[in-house]
Amino acid sequence: MDFSFGAEDEELRGRARAWLTEHLVGPYAQAVGLGGPGSEHEGAGIRRAWERELGRGGWIGQGWEADGWGNRRLSLTGQVVWAEEYAALRAPGRVGHIGENLLAPTLIAYGSPEQQGRFLPGIARGEELWCQGYSEPGAGSDLAGIRTAAVRDAADGPYRVTGQKIWTSLAQDADWCFVLARTEPGSRRHRGLSFLLVRMDQPGRVEVRPIRQMSGTSEFNEVFFDGAVAAEVVGAEGDGWTVAMGLLALERGVSTLVQQIGFAAELERVLAAYAARAAAGAGDPVLRERLVRQWAELRTMRWNALRTLGAAGAAGDAGAPSVAKLLWGGWHRRLGELAVEVRGAAATAGPALWEPGLPYELGLDDEQRLFLFTRADTIYGGSDEIQRNIIAERVLGLPKESS
Repeated sequence: MDFSFGAEDEELRGRARAWLTEHLVGPYAQAVGLGGPGSEHEGAGIRRAWERELGRGGWIGQGWEADGWGNRRLSLTGQVVWAEEYAALRAPGRVGHIGENLLAPTLIAYGSPEQQGRFLPGIARGEELWCQGYSEPGAGSDLAGIRTAAVRDAADGPYRVTGQKIWTSLAQDADWCFVLARTEPGSRRHRGLSFLLVRMDQPGRVEVRPIRQMSGTSEFNEVFFDGAVAAEVVGAEGDGWTVAMGLLALERGVSTLVQQIGFAAELERVLAAYAARAAAGAGDPVLRERLVRQWAELRTMRWNALRTLGAAGAAGDAGAPSVAKLLWGGWHRRLGELAVEVRGAAATAGPALWEPGLPYELGLDDEQRLFLFTRADTIYGGSDEIQRNIIAERVLGLPKESS
């Protein structure tokens, strides 16, 4: 497939820009730029209202393999056009992206017609928000090591889930969580797992605890399940690993291009800071060369993403998601390092004089937050080591690690 934009795409670009401009007014205008990696906690209430606004406009679920649930189906290039316009206008960070981009395609691929009819319309309307219950303490990137268990009350009764999940984005606002749990007692590794749908509003059975990060924010959470009822099992019981792996393959796609638009805006701010420093006679040729390389690598990542999206059979390329994660994780972390290097010693200063007994507070500068948050980029979403293992085993055919 030749990935290029045609006349229909450019017509869509105009309509998308016009719709966003018309609707990003009033309280929504105050939410421009809020949300996203490192600031998922910002403006949660107004961003939830914005999600419903997107649903009324039919802009949720464009990439689903079928329509009819209140979504409008767009071509791949059309999805990219919408994503680019959305990012260019700095529209609020999505609170429904986990349900739209991860759960919904999984339900379309593995769920029953009844499950699709129950959950897809709520996601498309922006009314039901989801979080992802995968990682656990001691089983982060290695999902096969999870210990959260689910047992039935009776032979045909619902599962009750007990265990702990961690690094759960948006759990504080989510209505539902899709949970990978061990439903076969005594099973090991990827066997005996099931993909369960659990309502979050179960007082005494589901507890969400925010995790305070070194950046001072708490966008991630711990989630504790104590006999929480699972409403549905997606796919066959015991086939949770197959469903979970199918979902993980969806995490890199059009959203990668959206992410890169945000990266470009961050890079522009760092470049502007360096230009001001150079104008004051404090330029550094080594630092300048690293910034140029950073710009070139971002362009390379964009073309790689477009090539992957446009390649025939890209959906079956086991290595493409891992390559993409390795590229952007390292790139973003290096950008955070460059941001503080450009600022120099001023990047270490807080907003006020420190006194014993007071917590250290970050300044208002984006550079400090960028530096601290990007330390995690090569860890979350599958660490660099895990991504390299996937490439080695599934692409290069090298022997698997001994377990």
